Amino acid sequence: MRYMFASDIHGSAYYCGKMLEAFGKSGAERLILLGDLLYHGPRNELPREYEPKRVFAMLNDCRDKIYAVRGNCDSEVDQMVLAFPMLADYAVLALNGKTIYATHGHILNEEHLPPMQPGDALAFGHIHLPAARKMGDKYLLNPGSVSLPKEGNPPSYAILDGDQFTIRDFDGGVLGQIRLV
Repeated sequence: MRYMFASDIHGSAYYCGKMLEAFGKSGAERLILLGDLLYHGPRNELPREYEPKRVFAMLNDCRDKIYAVRGNCDSEVDQMVLAFPMLADYAVLALNGKTIYATHGHILNEEHLPPMQPGDALAFGHIHLPAARKMGDKYLLNPGSVSLPKEGNPPSYAILDGDQFTIRDFDGGVLGQIRLV
């Protein structure tokens, strides 16, 4: 099965549209959102086309395909307008025979891992940097940021297809990949 991972939309209607277009073309069955959906946060610049009302309407249109966790910029007020749950700090997902801890990264991260077994993966956002690497016998996966990437990276998302995790920009370029074996 194919899944799309994305994080840090931060209320950008422009990049939310790009993300949903990529999701539609990807053939993924589910969109896994790793937090910071509507609000830009006090430390961030306003993203392109900052329109949280449009973003929640776009996301609500595909609510039956979304798994989501809460980011540090998400709140109960945001949940009131979203038609899918997103207030959990993490979710444990069994995808393609792998256990993946999906979280935003502000609580659980590579310095504070959840209780993982060898071969498990931590999928997180928060740092706005793409990553697909092993840390010992575990995997660290970060799709980067949909709207506010850092360190010169382009806006990005990731696809898990079988055991292959691939980070892509919106022009189709590959930013990183790893096989979860």
